[in-house]
Amino acid sequence: MPVDLQALYPKLIHLMLDTVFVVDSDNQIVFVSAACEALLGYRADELIGTTITHYMHPDDLVATKASIVRVMNGQPHFDFRNRYIRKDGGIVYILWAAFWSEEVGARIGVARDVTALAKAEEELRFLAHRDPLTKLTNRSLFNDRLVSALRAAHRHNSNLALLFLDINDFKGINDLHGHAAGDQVLCVIARRLESCVRETDTVARLGGDEFTVLLTDIQSESAVSEKVAQILAAMAEPLGDEFDGLKMPSCSIGVARYPAHGEDADTLLSHADGEMYRVKRQRSTAR
Repeated sequence: MPVDLQALYPKLIHLMLDTVFVVDSDNQIVFVSAACEALLGYRADELIGTTITHYMHPDDLVATKASIVRVMNGQPHFDFRNRYIRKDGGIVYILWAAFWSEEVGARIGVARDVTALAKAEEELRFLAHRDPLTKLTNRSLFNDRLVSALRAAHRHNSNLALLFLDINDFKGINDLHGHAAGDQVLCVIARRLESCVRETDTVARLGGDEFTVLLTDIQSESAVSEKVAQILAAMAEPLGDEFDGLKMPSCSIGVARYPAHGEDADTLLSHADGEMYRVKRQRSTAR
């Protein structure tokens, strides 16, 4: 008995795990497969007759409309990604394959949910530039930002400052209370440093108990001194009760200013590092 493929095709489309959309030249949805309810949370009858752009994430609308124009001009798009807003308000990341059919007079697209993949990629990008413990900027990204900030300062004839911080006697915390406690203290330090700076500034963990702070567009030397005093005051605040009596360690801060102490990243870092060790020696002598 011959197989009736014409009768079979619609059933196959609704069995697909990916979602099939058919959209007319006015961006109105004329057909959507059953998988769409899992993708966007809407039943097919809720979507048919509505405009597909209504469901697109507003930040992706311009790029998506450009892709639509490309497809309708006869250039199929097989690797376009964008975000849609689900019925429940959630966001779904979609990978599209789409083409325009002159015969049908409609745009046909197959949508695949790649939310898990997109979020994994975002996490990898985040981790590539972040310290895994404190979630601060890491050494690599900090160096990039310092170089960019120096270029901007040179171009606009502005000033910046670089602070180099080392936590005093941090080894003793690890030795007496364990590395888990030491890690918790480093996270507290990271949050306190972030609370002391503007969004335009950068706090980084270079490794171990060494941190840097990049202060851009500095208006005066006194502004840097005030920032150092603010950081020292924040570090002097006691730890919470959850630390079971563990004392917050102090820190030594070295400062380098552009252009007074150097005009390139290596020179400024070297100067700030040297100043930090000078402060640390003074502290040891005073005790």
